Order: sequence, then C-alpha cells, then structure tokens
Amino acid sequence: MRPEVLEAMLPYLEGDYGNPSSIHRQGRTAERAVDDAREQAAALIGASPKEIILTSGGTESNNMAVLGARGEPGRNGFVTTSIEHDAVLEPCARLRDRGFETSTVGPGDDGIVRAAEMAKAVGPGTSHASVMTANNEVGTIQPISEIAGICRERGAVFHTDAVQAAGKVPLDVSELGVDMLSFSSHKINGPKGAGALYVRKGVELDPLILGGGQERGMRSGTENVAAIAGFGRACEMARERLTEDAARVRRMRDRLAERILGEITHVEYNGSKESRLPGNAHFTFYGVSGEDLLIKLDEYGLAASTGSACSVRTQKESHVLRAMGFARERINGSLRLSVGIFNTDEEIDGAVDALTRAVAELRRVSPYRAKYGF
Repeated sequence: MRPEVLEAMLPYLEGDYGNPSSIHRQGRTAERAVDDAREQAAALIGASPKEIILTSGGTESNNMAVLGARGEPGRNGFVTTSIEHDAVLEPCARLRDRGFETSTVGPGDDGIVRAAEMAKAVGPGTSHASVMTANNEVGTIQPISEIAGICRERGAVFHTDAVQAAGKVPLDVSELGVDMLSFSSHKINGPKGAGALYVRKGVELDPLILGGGQERGMRSGTENVAAIAGFGRACEMARERLTEDAARVRRMRDRLAERILGEITHVEYNGSKESRLPGNAHFTFYGVSGEDLLIKLDEYGLAASTGSACSVRTQKESHVLRAMGFARERINGSLRLSVGIFNTDEEIDGAVDALTRAVAELRRVSPYRAKYGF
C-alpha cells in the first residue's frame, strides 16, 4: 500500500471505529468516510458517486454484474470471452445452469478480442455481455468502447472487468459507453478486501447479498470502513499520479523486456506489444517449466507468477494462453513479471540477473537440451 493509504485507514481502526449505519457521532464520522471514498472512487472512472456500489473487491463486483444484471424481458443470452478471469467465467457457468444460453468469443494470438467477433456473438437474444478491459495474464487491452457500442446498438447490457486497468490507464465510463465496470483496491496500492462496481443510472441489477440494506439495498452488510477509506485514498492518488506513474512503470517494464530478450535465448514475449498494460511483461522461456522457474526465482527473492494468483494453486494450464492458440510447451514455460510503482531500476536489473541464472540452471537439466542446443 501507499503510505498515504495506510494513514487514511488508521483512524477507522482506532478512535473512529463506528458503524456507518448508526446515528451517533462515531457512526456519522464513519458514514462520511464511506461517502468520501465513494466520491473518490467515482472520480477515478468519471462516474457519479450515486453510480458506485462499494464491494469487497473485483470478484464480488464481477459476480454481482454477471449474475445480477437484468436485461430486456425475453432475452436469455450471455456473451463473454474465453480469456476472462474466473470471477466472470464461473458466474457464466452458473448462468448456464439457470438456463441461459452462454457463448464465449476467443482472442487472436496477440490476446486481443476483435470487436467484429463480438458483433457476431451479440444478437437479439443477448441479455448482457462482459469483456475485461485488460487481461490479468498477458496484459492486453481490449477495444472496450467498440464492443460497448455494439452491445448498446443491440440492446444488451454491457459490463467490463476493469480490475487490472483502473488506475493504470485512463478510464472514463462515459467515453467507454459501458453499463457496468468492476474495479478493485489492491490493484492500485490500496488494501485488500475493498472495491466497487459502477452501475450506470437506469441499469437494473439484482443484489447478491441481502439483509441489512446497506449500499442502497444493493450490498447488505456492515461496511469495512477502514478498507473503504483506504480504497478511496488509493483511487484519489491513482487518479492524481496516473500519467506520471504509468510512464515510469512502462519505462521500467520496457527495460526489463529488452534485457530479457537480449540476454536470454529461446524466449518469446507474449501478447500485444502496443496495446498492453504499462507494468505487464509476459514471456515464454522454452525448455523450462514455469512452475520450476517460480520456485528457483523465489530462492533468489524474486516474486513472479505463471498466471492469476487466484488460480495458480490449482496447477491448471492457463486458459488464457490456450485460448490464444499456444502449444502446450509454450504454455508450460510461461512466466508473468509485473512492475509496480515502488520498483526501481536496480530491482529491474537484479530481476533480470536472477532470471538469467535461474533459466541457465534449469536448462542444464532440461529434457529439451538437444532440441534447443542449450
């Protein structure tokens, strides 16, 4: 977290530990903190505070949008893509169990979903659709405004999972033309366990959590005021520093990629080179296992990933890379390196040095030595 975020949270963990639904002074203080955070979250994406539902994060926001959206009567179709986070794909499966007709659109080998392909899938029976703004594995940014326009023309409600993109690239819900948008606190250097769903005025949505009537009846439960206050401050700082932070992170990411591609053989840089998040770098190192590489890098103090942190423990093959048409060997040797606002050039160089050593060690015992001439 940013130090300023922690500072914003502390009062609501200590003396101002009140319930926002209470009418006493501490309750009113907590309520103001929640209202302030709602305004800060709305400002990050160009929305009205009244269009923001505060949640526990991206997963809840996605579930609420996919399972709760009410399209036009008589429509029972849902369209998404094959590279979505499981927080969209699993609710999609739940819709299918409920009798919805669901369909998924695949990306190109660069990880980008074409608007023309979405246009083929969204039809008169489509109730709603969901396409992520940026992919959590390969970082590719999707043509959201074009896809939103297609859905709007055909009367389908459109949601985008912007968890990876909000605070990293400029987003304005009016310019994008989306009906709903999910974003999350811990992706913008805020606390875990907080986030929001933007719901455009006039869009009908059924709540998932019932009981106390909080969030205008859309999300019941006593609010985590400290986390919400931290989320709000993180949104505010991300908005104020977006251009500066994105430029610096992108420069370090490019330094990382250039050194890796220049100093390690048999490497591919996966995903679009142009339309991608500033801090995302995704590679395939042929002749090694990504899982083995993670373990070796951890010994060197380098934290990396082969995919989503939410699903990596299941040891399943990346559905994103599979949808991009990658062969199994290319998938197995994949690694995601993410650069953040607190990284330094020295850490970038240290990461490349560690990666170079780790790949060399693993390739010395690789069964693919003869194939690649290691």
